[in-house]
This record gives sequence, structure tokens and C-alpha cells, in this order.
Amino acid sequence: MANIEKRTTEDGNTSYRVKIRMKGFPTQTATFARLTDAKDWAKITEGAIKDRRYFKNTESKKRTLGELIDKYIEDVLPGKPKSEDKQKSQLNWWKKEIGNYFLVDITPALIVEHRDKLAKAKSRFNKKYSPATINRYLAALSHALTIAANDWGWLEDSPMRKVSKSKEPRGRVRFLSDDERKALLTACQESTSAYLYPVVVLALSTGMRQGEILNLAWADVNLDKQYIILHETKNGERRRVPLSGLAHTEIKKLSKIRRIDTSLLFPHATPRLKNQPFDLRKPWDDALEKAEIKDFRFHDLRHSTASYLAMNGASLAEIAEVLGHKTLSMVKRYAHLSEAHTSKVVASMNAKIFG
Repeated sequence: MANIEKRTTEDGNTSYRVKIRMKGFPTQTATFARLTDAKDWAKITEGAIKDRRYFKNTESKKRTLGELIDKYIEDVLPGKPKSEDKQKSQLNWWKKEIGNYFLVDITPALIVEHRDKLAKAKSRFNKKYSPATINRYLAALSHALTIAANDWGWLEDSPMRKVSKSKEPRGRVRFLSDDERKALLTACQESTSAYLYPVVVLALSTGMRQGEILNLAWADVNLDKQYIILHETKNGERRRVPLSGLAHTEIKKLSKIRRIDTSLLFPHATPRLKNQPFDLRKPWDDALEKAEIKDFRFHDLRHSTASYLAMNGASLAEIAEVLGHKTLSMVKRYAHLSEAHTSKVVASMNAKIFG
């Protein structure tokens, strides 16, 4: 309960000291020149304490963003091993920029100011940050602030709720034409790297990501039943990938000459690095140059797989399942390639309902 004590100094000035003691909470005190102000503060503060709102405010006044980020990196990030290093770097950027601010002063306007500063800056590769990258920085900070508000009680609410994301361009759809695909596969077959051709065939056949392919172990491959199990994927779920056609043939060939000193399908040539995948960059770049293919990245092989599926009648749900996407949002970029399939479905439906 609140106790108000009247105090009078030697020079005749009067003040009112309020002390609030409530079981289970630290004592709160404040001094006012007027009795009405003291009573008002006591009433508001007691209500806030009972509703468990008051101490969130006090925490935000004594905790800095830097403290929040340090605690988040120590307590939360270890549970996100796939993104730990990247998000730690992103959060440390925010700490460097506004880490000295108390949480109560972390406003949407302050975050937007530094979001825009990041958009004008250049990375260590002397390139401007893309809207997608800026959004990853915002997302890292947003989750930290949300945890601080919901789990730690350091904030009433996250200021990120009022911060808009950078507008990202539409997803890239660059896939190999029939002529480009033939030229690339020929160049890969002629590569000095024995692994390049099976890796590219596997990528085109399955739509697997580069990291998923290069880190494959023989224990993940079932040649008899023709499938691959991916234990570590981007969305965190185990995925079964069909292994058929030319891809199955190439992996079967590879199994007959596999190295016994490593479990990897595509190990590094250097013996001391045998448990690391081979370096794809140079043979890949050489193959692109030899095939005279421009503006094409390894990840575009995945786009090629999705595009071929769409053009061969696969639905967006089927494409999402093959690629391992949880939602359809990422595969909507291929919708225009399946127009013939969509038209066929609509025509079938009309024939049935109208005769």
C-alpha cells in the first residue's frame, strides 16, 4: 500500500514523499511538491504494479539495447545453429549503431533512421545492401525485441510493429533453355573435376540446394529404393528426395569408385580436407564460360528444376513439395509457366459442369 509522508525543510518548503510497498515487488518511491500529484502517482503506480505493467516500464528505462542483444546472443541464438553466425553479425551491427540507447528510447523512428542508413551503406564487398538483406537485419532485431517484450518483460511491446520492411523485387526466375542445358552438361562432362557433372545432374534432377548436395553422405543415399534423405534443410525439416533417371545412374557409378576415407559423396581432393566437400567454384565458372552461358548462378539450377516441373504440368503444391517449401508463396513465381496445365484444368471443370 502507498504511504505518503509530508516533509518540511528548514527554509519552509514542503514536499510529499510517496512509498509503495506491495508483497512480491520491490519498494517504489517518488517525491512531489504537491499532495495531489503524490496521490495521483500513488494511485496510477499501484494499479500498474497490480496489473504487472509497471516493472516493464522501469526495465526499459534501465536496460540498454546493447544489454538486450548480449542476452539474446547468449541465451537464444545457440538454439538457432543454422543462422547463429549470420544473425549474430546482424545484431552486433545494431548494437554498434544504437546499442547505447535505453530500451525506452528505441522508437520506430530511430530504427527507421538506421534502416535507411544501412540501405545507403556498402558491404565489405563494396556492394550496396539489397532490400532482402536489409529485411534480414530488421528481422533479427525484431525477434530479439519480441523476446524481450514477451519473455523477459523488458518492454511493453516491440517498436518493430510500426517499422515497415524494405520492398523486395519479385523473385528471380532464370532457368536454362534446352540449348543452354545441353551446352552446360557437355561442358561439365569435359571438366577436369570428376564431381562437377554428377553434381549438376543431381541439382537439375532434384532441385536440391548447393549445400544440400555438397554435404551429402553415403548414409543418406538409398540406391536400391532410389531416394535421398536430407536431414538438414533450410526449413528445418527432414526431406525425402526421389533419385531417378540420369541422376540415379550417375550416383550409382560414383558409388563404385567412392573413397573409403570419407563418408561424403563429393569430398575435397586434399587428404587433410577429406571431410569437407570439394570446391565447386572454379570448375563451375569454367563450365559456364565454356558453355557461353551468361547471368547464371548455381542456385538457378534449382529454378530450372521448378520451371521444368511447371512446364510439364506439375501444380504449385507439387513443386513446393519437391523443392521443400512449407508454403506456396515461394513457388508462385513459376505460376505463369504452368498456364497450359491451368487451362487444361479449367477446361475439364467447364466440360463437367456445363457439358
